[in-house]
Amino acid sequence: MTFDLYTEVTNQIVAMLDQGVVPWRSPILGRSSAGHPKNLESTKPYRGVNVFLLAFSAFAKGYGSSYWLTFNQAKAKGGTIKKGEKSSMVVFWKQYETTDKDTGDAKKIPVLRYYNVFNVEQCEGLTAPDAVPFVPTDFKPIDAAETLAKGFADGPSLEHGGQQAYYRPSLDSVQMPEPTRFASSEEYYSTLFHELSHSTGHSKRLDRGLDGNPKPFGSPDYGKEELVAEMAAAFLCGEVGIKPAVIENQAAYIGGWLNQLKNDKKLVITAAGAAQKAADWIRGIRAGGE
Repeated sequence: MTFDLYTEVTNQIVAMLDQGVVPWRSPILGRSSAGHPKNLESTKPYRGVNVFLLAFSAFAKGYGSSYWLTFNQAKAKGGTIKKGEKSSMVVFWKQYETTDKDTGDAKKIPVLRYYNVFNVEQCEGLTAPDAVPFVPTDFKPIDAAETLAKGFADGPSLEHGGQQAYYRPSLDSVQMPEPTRFASSEEYYSTLFHELSHSTGHSKRLDRGLDGNPKPFGSPDYGKEELVAEMAAAFLCGEVGIKPAVIENQAAYIGGWLNQLKNDKKLVITAAGAAQKAADWIRGIRAGGE
């Protein structure tokens, strides 16, 4: 029986999920773990369902700050929202005064309203009160990982800067923090492989609907795409020999999304199939051979 790296990695991740892995931590330095969501202007904590809505967004998108604010609040503080950033929704009850049709008396009725907010890490020109001081690391390129990433034929464009890592389907581009912002060289490449794996879902590659039929953030299909990208990243880390340094955090990330998807570990197996195709695509392997 031949050794199958993809199967071995999948089995290790499933075993870690069964045993209970440590909570996921952001590999990007200079970011804290977001706590109870608060409004930056008033410093008041959000309540009710808004706690869940914003805390989930902070986890899933990797925001380290607990502070949120509206577009106008950011503008009033001299900040701007970064290009391409998407807002999160918060809801509230507003009391409206009206007149009772039968009695003519004045009365108040509650009406559910919503507004959009951004995490302070989605802004430029603002500093969060809970920002963590950043000390650059001594980044050392890993030759095998560098070769694999640069060998992605017809891959997305890659830019460095900021404190977030993401793939933007509309521009077919990957944004990464500077390598010195990562806790280790291995975690830089693990994160890069995750974002490159997302790019294989573009319509001109494996077409998982990322640009033509994007899935709403927080939806099951969005979560499944995250599982695919992180599984593919785990496979690629195995290919270049950096798996032991990062696989526990990868399993924790996958476990976080499984919690949102009813903790169905079978999804890991399903995602692994799509992830293998993504990893192979990045390595230049197409269906039927190289």
